[in-house]
Amino acid sequence: MQAAFVRVPLKLRLWAVLSTLCWAIWSNVAVAHEVVPTIADLTVVDGVVRLEVRVNVEAQLSGIDLDVVADTDNAENAGDYDALRALSGAEVEARVSTLVTTWNSLPLLIANGEPVALSLENVTVPEVPNEELARISDVALTGSVPAGTNVLQVAWPDGAGDLILRQQGVEAPYTGLIGGGENSGPIAVAGGDEASGWQTFGAYVPVGFDHILPKGLDHILFVLGLFFLSTRLGPLLWQVTAFTLAHTVTLALGALGLVNLPGSIVEPLIAASIVYVAVENIFARGLNRWRPMIVFGFGLLHGLGFASVLGEFGLPEGQFIPALIGFNVGVELGQLTVIALAAFALWLGVRAARISDLEGQEETITDYNVMFRAWSMTGSLIIAVVAIYWVIERTLL
Repeated sequence: MQAAFVRVPLKLRLWAVLSTLCWAIWSNVAVAHEVVPTIADLTVVDGVVRLEVRVNVEAQLSGIDLDVVADTDNAENAGDYDALRALSGAEVEARVSTLVTTWNSLPLLIANGEPVALSLENVTVPEVPNEELARISDVALTGSVPAGTNVLQVAWPDGAGDLILRQQGVEAPYTGLIGGGENSGPIAVAGGDEASGWQTFGAYVPVGFDHILPKGLDHILFVLGLFFLSTRLGPLLWQVTAFTLAHTVTLALGALGLVNLPGSIVEPLIAASIVYVAVENIFARGLNRWRPMIVFGFGLLHGLGFASVLGEFGLPEGQFIPALIGFNVGVELGQLTVIALAAFALWLGVRAARISDLEGQEETITDYNVMFRAWSMTGSLIIAVVAIYWVIERTLL
């Protein structure tokens, strides 16, 4: 039976628009200056410790809190970062010594409980080939450790974002993800601190989750597009299952290096997939036969996007499968959280409407399906507009 037409009161229409608009505005940010983790390789040979760091020097020097910002364009002091990016490679190189001084004051490295002073051995800052991409520099640091040193510890400054630390030149090396303001804990110089499969799995679950909430902004809109199709659980399960299977396949293939498409191709297609799902929501009245197959195809694209993210973090040798599974589980938990939050927001709206109706204050929505349709139309329209902008930005701007 079709639901009877019910006039939607102004405050509830505004609630539907604003709640969805919050999602869209939050998601409508440029991906140009996305924060990437710093990667450091640690080697100790004959009493000399060496750290080879791949780092966004400008982001570290700008004062942006990289622990909470997913994109430097969103930071209050984004102008400082942009000013540093406008410098030549040689000008940035001259400022790296300031960064090394900051690291030593932490201190960055401790050997047998004592700070190790690190010196700048070499730095390479490339010219910016593309204004839309972060500039990653290579910084080599060296220092002397006391004779008999058997344990090291690496710390990372608060607000510096994530650090991927990889021990080199030993058997069963340490590999770990260190957040801003945290440290590695003791690392045996002789090796043997390689994480177990379960430890690696657990470490990569939050990495996957983090790249949905809050960093996977385009993936968030795509999942919301799946949610907006129907009030029934069945259509949502079919779509989410197809999407999950597809992105799991290409995530694995991409992480293994068997499939590799440049971001200039993948990112516009991901944006286009969001446009399609949102527009179809506006005209469709439920799940059709081809929608799960189309979602599966789009999932293949999104999986390649996840693979590029995972490539930035790297996968520990010998623990590829646990890390890959952990990352994928984190992605799924992030997607389910997006759906749960959207469903909860809708429930709050329906509940508010019913309470208002019972109090007899005004004529309100009392039918879940009617309100969902209004919310779905509004949300899908906004998502489509945002995604169309992304398509243009990623292809023409």
